[in-house]
Amino acid sequence: MNKLPAKLEKEQFLEKDEFKWLLENNTPELRADLSNRAKRVAGEIFGNGVYVRGLIEFSNYCKNDCYYCGIRCGNEQAHRYRLSEQEILDCCAIGYDLGFRTFVLQGGEDPDFSDEMMIKLIGKIRSDYDDCAITLSLGERPRAVYEAFFTAGANRYLLRHETASAEHYRKLHPRELRLENRKECLTHLKEIGFQVGTGFMVGSPHQTVENLVADLLFTKELNPQMIGIGPFIPHQHTPYKDAKAGTLEETLLLISILRLMLPKALIPATTALGTIDPNGREAGILAGANVVMPNLSPVSVRKDYSLYDNKICTGDEAAECRVCLSNRMKGIGYEILTHRGDYPKD
Repeated sequence: MNKLPAKLEKEQFLEKDEFKWLLENNTPELRADLSNRAKRVAGEIFGNGVYVRGLIEFSNYCKNDCYYCGIRCGNEQAHRYRLSEQEILDCCAIGYDLGFRTFVLQGGEDPDFSDEMMIKLIGKIRSDYDDCAITLSLGERPRAVYEAFFTAGANRYLLRHETASAEHYRKLHPRELRLENRKECLTHLKEIGFQVGTGFMVGSPHQTVENLVADLLFTKELNPQMIGIGPFIPHQHTPYKDAKAGTLEETLLLISILRLMLPKALIPATTALGTIDPNGREAGILAGANVVMPNLSPVSVRKDYSLYDNKICTGDEAAECRVCLSNRMKGIGYEILTHRGDYPKD
């Protein structure tokens, strides 16, 4: 088992017991070893560049009542908002002037923001910014809707599976939400031609090592272009308000494993990492991540897109956030790249 890191470095597929061994032996020495290997692998493909995405959180209405999420429909304390089409386009204009060439449109599953409205918006952004990538993170939709989004001009779609264990999934979501449906959505997105992103929470309530092993195996099987993982952080107005948060150490170990397992993947150092540790995003990059996602949403609504408590970057203007992240990356020997940052072709 001591040769596991070398096996990972050679991109050889690990078995369940080998993944389990890594997760159960998460020492500083093992993390440092895997991090160095992951950073080297990322460097061979991406150099010292970090891709930047402009995040636009356009609605915090959601029809779902997921037990861990701060914008769940059952949270009567949430201050709801919905950006207009023009407000979203204004965010894109600001982002474009700042050098962003990927816009990430993220929102809850908002019934009043119809598929038709979304298709029109995608088409408008595609027409105005034909050199930019459009990424969507809008949850589960019928295949025909995904096809319409793709035809309108969207390029990428983020849909975290959250957990690959059906039993664990039921502990995090209401009964009407099913893991099989989420996996089917991911399959449809890949078949349509999207660059697809999935991912999972680290340290979520009731999570076991076996659950995390299942997440790694599912991710390997899906072979997504993007993988977003971050530590679970509780929200005060959810059933899991008193649950223990995920840790920086376990998240960093998993980022390194994912980089070595899928070397070309686009892996963000998430806001959640920066929330649980002041240098969390830098640590994520040094562990093998290669994407950061500054917030382009209007400052007036940022605090309301509260999936978890104490979220960072709710007060900076977009330009300040962009400059701050650029300086942070320079501080660890990396530079922000301003092009689209698509998944590397063979």
